[in-house]
Amino acid sequence: MGKGVKVAVVGGVFAVMVGGAGYGAYNIVSAIGGGGGGGGSSAADTPRSGPPDEDEVRETTEAFLGAWEKGRATQAASYTNNAQDAGALLAAYGEEARIGRVDITPGTPRGATVPFTVKATVSADGASKPLRYTSTLTVVRGQTTGRALVDWEPSVVHPDLKDGDTLVTGESAQPPIEAVDRDGTVLTREKYPSLGPVLDTLRQKYGDKAGGSPAVELSIRHATDEADTPLLTLAEGEPGKLRTTLSAGVQAAAEKAVKDFPESSVVALKPSTGEVLAVANNRGDGFNAAFQGQVAPGSTMKIITAAMLIDNGVTSMNGPAPCTDTAVWKSQTFKNLTGMEPNEGATLANSFLRSCNTAFIKLIDEEPVDDASLTREAQERFGLGRDDWKTGIASFDGSVPASGGPDRAANAIGQGQVQMNPLNMASVTATAVTGAFRQPYLVSPELDGRQLAEAKGLSSETSAQLKEMMRLTATQGTAQKAMSGLGGDIGAKTGSAEVDGNATSDSWFTGFRNDVAAAAMAQQGGHGGDAAGPIVAAVLRAGG
Repeated sequence: MGKGVKVAVVGGVFAVMVGGAGYGAYNIVSAIGGGGGGGGSSAADTPRSGPPDEDEVRETTEAFLGAWEKGRATQAASYTNNAQDAGALLAAYGEEARIGRVDITPGTPRGATVPFTVKATVSADGASKPLRYTSTLTVVRGQTTGRALVDWEPSVVHPDLKDGDTLVTGESAQPPIEAVDRDGTVLTREKYPSLGPVLDTLRQKYGDKAGGSPAVELSIRHATDEADTPLLTLAEGEPGKLRTTLSAGVQAAAEKAVKDFPESSVVALKPSTGEVLAVANNRGDGFNAAFQGQVAPGSTMKIITAAMLIDNGVTSMNGPAPCTDTAVWKSQTFKNLTGMEPNEGATLANSFLRSCNTAFIKLIDEEPVDDASLTREAQERFGLGRDDWKTGIASFDGSVPASGGPDRAANAIGQGQVQMNPLNMASVTATAVTGAFRQPYLVSPELDGRQLAEAKGLSSETSAQLKEMMRLTATQGTAQKAMSGLGGDIGAKTGSAEVDGNATSDSWFTGFRNDVAAAAMAQQGGHGGDAAGPIVAAVLRAGG
């Protein structure tokens, strides 16, 4: 590397400065610290205690980075508090990842944390590319040895690495794809950031079916089933074109809408076909909560509960559904939102548009409703909870387990054991307003011959009542504020779900406008109209 090691004598003690450091750094620091290259440990036999001091932080950092630069994985790992895992990942850095000519420049320490910049070269199959990135390390006191050690995390080696991940360079597992929307517009992670993980998964699943040829890449290989994450392309492959059901315009609106609300997700689809028009998430972890989330949906669940009550002859849209202050079920008392006025003479439509919890809980005690009635309605009519959706990427298709005790009542209002995500609730809305269950999908089943899930859907009478109650909710009820200004045929349902340990409820909202249905949730976003409502309204506005 040509930089060598610069050594100065300060107060009779060697001070080591690494800049493209060589193996000499290890020798000198070992001499300072004593046995095993302890990076700042006292020469005395008694282990040191307390946080590492400034000198220890500097010396340990220099020794670790110096050994890493030289490709001495075992030696570098000895300066960490997890030599086994560190050694394996650092060895893969030079071997599987084929990263060489490493030059690491430490930055200014912030206490025991030291930022640094890595410059290197990745080479494979006759191709080479420069690699540059920044990361950080933290020096801690070893619990048993008393040595100052690098606190080991995979992110030390690269900031995007997590536990179990490794770096690899070579021919990509799948050829690259050029994903396009329903009209042929190219979809990129640069323009639609939250689509990044979706595009990675589409490439993993359909790269070999889209007609492309593999690239040579440096990638993160994840410990999970998650698709490899490309970091650097050494040689371009030939991308194959993959058509999706997405709409670039609706996707853009979804991306913009979720940015306003942390930990939020949204899905839009066409009720007449089940085609997904948009999927967006505003999360820091890359998890596709819009498709794979498993959380309580709150009062948006009342769409299914209302359908179950109508289908079982308990009541109808204009039939009785008294809204009382409280309702007791199996010794548990349920209440409404603060400030809701009781209405003993309320109809189902009135209790639905105001989202009265007690009205729904009182009605689940009526014959012939039993513990499994809601489960049957969800599975047989709405296609939920059977683990058979094949959307084209990983997805969760909801869960509505048969429950006794207090959970039977809690399930009816979207709490208890019920779990959903925005994909599920957008599908519920689509089924409610069309009467037909059409399994949502992102990639045409014709591409790989997969069989879409089926369910018998709703009767025309039930569907008509659900659609009208959702219209009333959007124009006169809890969804009115969020849906104001939207023209066409509109309807909606709000929800808020209490989650143990959270100070604020999750915000849920699902709605339709003409032939577009959308659902959103925002963790700790409050009432349905507070956060999820504006997201859905923005997406419906873009959907036309």
